[in-house]
Amino acid sequence: SKTVSNEKYQDPFQLGRKDLKNLYEDIKKELLVSAAELKEMCDYYFDGKGKAFRPMIVVLMARACNIHHNNSREVQASQRSVAIIAEMIHTASLVHDDVIDDANSRRGKMTVNQIWGERKAVLAGDFILSAASVALARIGNTTIISVLTQVIEDLVRGEFLQLGSKENENERFAHYLEKTFKKTASLIANSCKAVSILGCPDPKVHEIAYQYGKNVGIAFQLIDDVLDFTSCTDHLGKPAAADLKLGLATGPVLFACRQFPEMNAMIMRRFSKPGDVERARKYVLQSDGVQQTTYLAQRYCHEATREISKLRPSPEREALIQLTEMVLTRDK
Repeated sequence: SKTVSNEKYQDPFQLGRKDLKNLYEDIKKELLVSAAELKEMCDYYFDGKGKAFRPMIVVLMARACNIHHNNSREVQASQRSVAIIAEMIHTASLVHDDVIDDANSRRGKMTVNQIWGERKAVLAGDFILSAASVALARIGNTTIISVLTQVIEDLVRGEFLQLGSKENENERFAHYLEKTFKKTASLIANSCKAVSILGCPDPKVHEIAYQYGKNVGIAFQLIDDVLDFTSCTDHLGKPAAADLKLGLATGPVLFACRQFPEMNAMIMRRFSKPGDVERARKYVLQSDGVQQTTYLAQRYCHEATREISKLRPSPEREALIQLTEMVLTRDK
């Protein structure tokens, strides 16, 4: 074990690893299916090659809250279940997103819908969600059930928000942030809240956990939207400028629009005219859209750090602070 002076520099992934051992094997146990093809589809994204970013945050938050409450160093079985459920809900949403977006690559490999077709991909996503719901019911705590089912509702509402667009420029940014919260941050915020409820009776701690997850989640997506403009396809594992091709105006575009008002028309027609995607990309890179979005992400990370710092010091708390840095500096 490291000395206290070194506690600050613990790698979150090292620290969380012991609780995430066999995570993907345990998920596959939840997905026990008789149909060979369905099993193959479900196993496809649970290949253990993902960073397990969400479960990582969840187990670190569980430990930080347990230590804060009664200095317990153990993660409860129910808290670990929340980490598993979070990853299952997340993955089901990826399968469905790829169908909606007609995407052909994810994490550097072909998508489920490309290999098995859209209909089967939709059903595989549904099946993963249903297995997550069964695992959630098994925890046997109605508060936790309502906190985590909120995530599923938010994911659907977020997807609907993404399909719509707003005329008014100010409304447009609020719309984008709300969509970002529902599609990305709600899962992290509510999973963090769920493990804090299981580990500690204090509502103040539940709010800290929720706010940390919400702010980190929004920052994570903002950086994702930046990488869509700054990272190359090979690095990202999915095509660059993918959001523009889907007709989506993300943070960098909305900021760039302030400097290049001619982008307004392109946003409203969802970059559907020939040459729109290339022109919009050029405008974004000429503007300070990328810097502004990165700066906004930094503000969210700062807020996440401010919240989590209210908990009693622990290696896990420090790792969660470190994680906000990693969110900002990641390149894929």
